[in-house]
Amino acid sequence: MEKENATLLTEFVLTGLTHQPEWKISLFLIFLVIYLVTVTGNLGLIALIWNDPHLHIPMYLFLRNLAFVDTWISSTVTPNMLLNFLAESQMMSFSECKIQFFSFALSATTECFLLATMAYDRYVAICKPLLYPVIMNNALCTRLVVLSFVGGFLHAIIHVGFLFRLTFCHSNIIHHFYCDIIPLYKISCTDPSINYLMVFIFSGSIQVFTIGTVLVSYTFVLLTVFKKQSLKGIRKAFSTCGAHLLSVSLYYGPLLFMYVRPRSPQADDEDMMASLFYTVIIPFLNPIIYSLRNKKVIDSLIKTLEKIV
Repeated sequence: MEKENATLLTEFVLTGLTHQPEWKISLFLIFLVIYLVTVTGNLGLIALIWNDPHLHIPMYLFLRNLAFVDTWISSTVTPNMLLNFLAESQMMSFSECKIQFFSFALSATTECFLLATMAYDRYVAICKPLLYPVIMNNALCTRLVVLSFVGGFLHAIIHVGFLFRLTFCHSNIIHHFYCDIIPLYKISCTDPSINYLMVFIFSGSIQVFTIGTVLVSYTFVLLTVFKKQSLKGIRKAFSTCGAHLLSVSLYYGPLLFMYVRPRSPQADDEDMMASLFYTVIIPFLNPIIYSLRNKKVIDSLIKTLEKIV
């Protein structure tokens, strides 16, 4: 009987960002505007890079895929969150929950690999400029992008697979605004220790590898730049790498806080704020960061607007 009851709960209630009804309309409008700007900005950046032959180089190939993944992350989480602000019932089936988490994990992990790939690209461009066209050829760039998506897929499928071992019998209330695995583990009737261990091993390994790639790449970049002792070269290097470093810093901080730190049962609100940052705010900021700090993108945008006008 106990085992039968353990399988009864197949739908979950997402509590969302606030329990105060008077804030729901205001939050709905704020996040609707953020989502529309996010989608417009990222898709606009993709179209800009696609249509300008001057931007058909590895750096902008990776940036185009990053914009696509940012749109994907935001679209996985935000539309459902917006519906929950207006709906009387925030119910989600276990199947829908797994699909949403799979989509999020795939896109978020792919973004980690893409950020590491972009750092490696900047390392080759600045430290080995004469060999850059040979090393970062089209075949290698395509393989790196494909491997980023494959890595994201494998990481997501591992955690979704381990979700099948969990049962839910006491509570179906998820204290979150989307179906993430950590809040699910907290309400599971099955001991989730193995699931937590898998998150720590795989998420931790991926973040150590990608952050390590970024740090090593930019360490060599800085050493190369300061060896040249050219003010113009230093400015050019920082203008090229500054946007990427800012994006990396903003993205990895909340991810490390959410998935690699020791778990605390009282950290629901902190987890939601961290999740909100890398699912909603970062995809909103990235096209702004890369556009405002990149002269080629700005020039291409101006030329496009001039043609339209």
